[in-house]
Amino acid sequence: MYKILIVEDDPKIAGLLQSHIQKYGDEGIVIHDFDRVLDEFTAAAPHIVLLDVNLPSFDGYYWCRQIRQVSTCPIIFISARNEKMDQVMALENGGDDYITKPFHYEIVMAKIRSQLRRVYGDYAAGGERTVEQAGLVLYPERMELKLGDKRISLTRKETILIETLLERSPRLVSRETILEKLWDDTFVDDNTLSVNITRVRKRLAELGIGEALETVRGSGYRLSLPRKDET
Repeated sequence: MYKILIVEDDPKIAGLLQSHIQKYGDEGIVIHDFDRVLDEFTAAAPHIVLLDVNLPSFDGYYWCRQIRQVSTCPIIFISARNEKMDQVMALENGGDDYITKPFHYEIVMAKIRSQLRRVYGDYAAGGERTVEQAGLVLYPERMELKLGDKRISLTRKETILIETLLERSPRLVSRETILEKLWDDTFVDDNTLSVNITRVRKRLAELGIGEALETVRGSGYRLSLPRKDET
């Protein structure tokens, strides 16, 4: 079952979209607080977003840019604006598709299924990419981490850091390697890296394995995961 976040301030349209999504066996999550769209997105950890352009306070272009800072999940704009430049702006700000109102709900559903297949299903490169060690599964594209029946959503940098550690687990990962992965050639001080490591350790603690991330003083970090029968 996929989760589709609906960011639409017309309650009738939002409700109809939710009903059609549920008819297909997926979960439609309607946002009501349009001042906290990014917070709602993080809490829901959706597989795809339906995003209106005309919203209270900040428009859909703004919220698309905010989401793109933490996620690469598909975003489909839905708007009454039908000018060519509106569609260009939607794509330039990080959108994947654009549907003009009024629309047929079956067309919306077809576009949703198309995006889901492209990113997570039959048309994804080799299927959805995962990185797994000892039962800990990272879904980089959706920025989600799973252990047993527990799932948590991650930020972009948390995802990169955990992926780097998982790929090399249980080997040591040098500070230089992590810095290169997270910031390329940008200079950052030791405190910035330590803050990010602390955040990842807290995220792992939410899954009950906070102690798995070890600090090797002066060298780097190691992710030593317990065997599945020890979790």
